[in-house]
Amino acid sequence: MSHILDTKNPKEYYYTNKSYIYDFYCRGDVMNKIKEYRTLSKMSQLELAKQVGVARQTINLIENQKYNPSLDLCIRIAKALGTDLNTLFWGGE
Repeated sequence: MSHILDTKNPKEYYYTNKSYIYDFYCRGDVMNKIKEYRTLSKMSQLELAKQVGVARQTINLIENQKYNPSLDLCIRIAKALGTDLNTLFWGGE
């Protein structure tokens, strides 16, 4: 998968940054690495949830690709895990 802004579809350039994240996440193009980074940080779902201000179940749903987090929540999670959005959501293959 290439970087989200490298898309060849001209219609996708119309979207704002928030819509980019939502659009890619909803289509299933995004494989997040939240669980991987949370585990490396030796943090439980509950600890991460408290740090970012959501329920533990929300973290579980995001990790299992069953909940589409807002851009704001994505940023808070990335900061809590000491990384950035690109690494957490689009980094690597």
